[in-house]
Amino acid sequence: MKIQLPDGSERDLPEGSSAYDLAASIGEGLAKAAIGARVNGELYDAHRPLPGDCEVAIITAPRLNKKGIPTYRDDQHRADALYLLRHSAAHIMAEAIERLWPDTQLAYGPPLDNGFYYDLKLDTPISSDDFEKIEAEMRKIVEEDRPFKRYELAHDDKGMDKLLREGNKYKVDNATRALDRADNKRSYHLDAVGAPIQKHVYEAAQGAMLSFYVTGNPSDTQQHGGTLSSLKDGQKEIWQWEDLCQGPHVDRTSRIAAFKIMSVASSHWHGDVNSDRFQRVYGTAFFSPEELDQHLENLEEAKRRDHRVVGQRLGLFAIDEKVGQGLILWKPKGAVVRDELQKFISRYLEQQGYHQVFTPHIGKLDLYRTSGHFPYYQDSQFPPLVDSDLMRKLADEGCSCGDLAARMTDGDIDGYMLKPMNCPHHIRIYANDKHSYRDLPIRLAEFGTVYRWEQSGELGGMTRVRSFTQDDAHLFVTPDQLADEVMGCIELVKIIFKTLGMTDYRVRVGLRDPDSSKFVGESSDWDAAEAACVAAAQSMGVPFSQEPGEAAFYGPKIDFVVKDVIGREWQLGTVQVDYQLPQRFELEYVGRDNKPHRPIMIHRAPFGSMERFIAVLIEHFNGAFPLWLSPEQVRVLPVSDKFVGYAKEVEARLKQERLRVTLDDGNDRLGGKIKSAEEDRLPYMLVVGGKDAEARTVSVRHRDAGDLGAVPLERCVENLVRERDTQSLEPIVATVA
Repeated sequence: MKIQLPDGSERDLPEGSSAYDLAASIGEGLAKAAIGARVNGELYDAHRPLPGDCEVAIITAPRLNKKGIPTYRDDQHRADALYLLRHSAAHIMAEAIERLWPDTQLAYGPPLDNGFYYDLKLDTPISSDDFEKIEAEMRKIVEEDRPFKRYELAHDDKGMDKLLREGNKYKVDNATRALDRADNKRSYHLDAVGAPIQKHVYEAAQGAMLSFYVTGNPSDTQQHGGTLSSLKDGQKEIWQWEDLCQGPHVDRTSRIAAFKIMSVASSHWHGDVNSDRFQRVYGTAFFSPEELDQHLENLEEAKRRDHRVVGQRLGLFAIDEKVGQGLILWKPKGAVVRDELQKFISRYLEQQGYHQVFTPHIGKLDLYRTSGHFPYYQDSQFPPLVDSDLMRKLADEGCSCGDLAARMTDGDIDGYMLKPMNCPHHIRIYANDKHSYRDLPIRLAEFGTVYRWEQSGELGGMTRVRSFTQDDAHLFVTPDQLADEVMGCIELVKIIFKTLGMTDYRVRVGLRDPDSSKFVGESSDWDAAEAACVAAAQSMGVPFSQEPGEAAFYGPKIDFVVKDVIGREWQLGTVQVDYQLPQRFELEYVGRDNKPHRPIMIHRAPFGSMERFIAVLIEHFNGAFPLWLSPEQVRVLPVSDKFVGYAKEVEARLKQERLRVTLDDGNDRLGGKIKSAEEDRLPYMLVVGGKDAEARTVSVRHRDAGDLGAVPLERCVENLVRERDTQSLEPIVATVA
């Protein structure tokens, strides 16, 4: 086999060799560290035979620094290594649970971005009191240092009949779905107790296989015919455990250096509340105890920063059951933050030649039929609004709800809908006038509120809501303008991230899969759009990935994934190129040749939704916003009632400069006033006493830097204004006396 390595070099290996063999041919150290590989982009076990001539990148266990924290080559290495580790930890946890509760029936156990879980059917409730004994059993399995071994059985009766004999209907269902994905035409159905009631065989796809993973020796486990068995080797007891699984896994259980059971919840088979109920046990795993401790510390910090707690404690927003779930009430302080962000981005929109527009919150169903939003996405939309007189007339005629829905879908009945997207409205603004190529690009922007019917279980504070406002814009451009306009959108995102101190981010470029029928439009258009998106991503100087198959059906897209101060990633903002909607709405402009041409449309929203973005900001800053964003920027604190008069002068002077200032002239002692201001996360407190009144100074106190001493009032005002107007993240007043 010819094996191509990431550096472009090639190696010849005997047929049937594995990634481990490849690593061993390079060096003993690499072989020892190898835990898996990417083979033609797909994750493989280290010991799984390679498929022939292929591209291979070895995945190694990370090295530990002096503090015991793993160091990864890059984000992809970290993601791959932890995927292998956590998938293996899920198997170890499942085996431990089966040891403790032998009547457990396992369903499904995937890795996650931050851990793993396993869905299982067990009549005995698992509680947090059981976590310690599960972990103890897991430690035994890790210490046994057993290998993970893969074996495959053909799609015929060898594989499926093995599962049918074992009687776990969930595994049979998993296998059936796996075979269906392999374009296999065989299906099995089991009744409630797991016995086969129907077995219908069609011609099977050649080469379809089922894969199993054994923690131990495959031949011994198969010989004993169960998922869990114990053998005696002299006085030593040897355990083997297996699970139907597509893999991949690390090479040995001892690779899993640190793990923890996190929680248990309920779930249902295939997510259907009417189907079998499971217990879902969550855990996480890392390559070192220190990395696990760091993760747990970050989780505690995330709880302290939770925007639902911090935001409501600071009086930024409320969610009221009488108003409705997922509907945010912006309080005055939260409205200040939102308004400052809107004013901030509006200045740059004006500089880049955008035109602000306003559109209604509803539109005719026919508008969304043309765009494709109705009925194809109606599950995530609020129900249509139909004329009440027409509804009564149809009811009198015996029209059922199903008939009504069908007639609305077919267009026989019209109505209105709360808008799920702003783009159809902006399209109609463009279409309202005739355009020449000289008019383009046309850039329309709106802080437009849209509505989505999210399921109640999916709602979460301000990050997942039913009504949200997008900093939305749509650009109508000619083909030769596309690249520059995408770059302009990217520049806007860079300005936002830099201003807010969000410097740790990466970019995902979603491209089409040429082999998929999901994507519409001409191949040449896609080539130009993808080239523009990739070039724009390259220009940012940050890590970016190209992900085939992740484009929208109408064009490629660029997503921005930001890492906050405690290492969590958030998808914020997007730029998308669209050929489809201009075609659906038959948009035109007159070209240089005096003939009609179709414009290209760019969708862009740097913030994404204001609700989600501000939720992330609350957690990023832990409610301690920089001066320019703070709802209350300064609080004046008189030492006693004798100095309230001068305190009012200071307050008035600050208000002249449009600073958001309050005066605390209550009866608390000064220490209590300072504590209250610190709890409100205010940037500055100005303490005034007798010496300050005489010298026309203020004693400055910053929330982070503490007491900074007396500063002349006018100099303090000047520095506050400069810190606000430059949108500085650093406290200028605290550093300039």
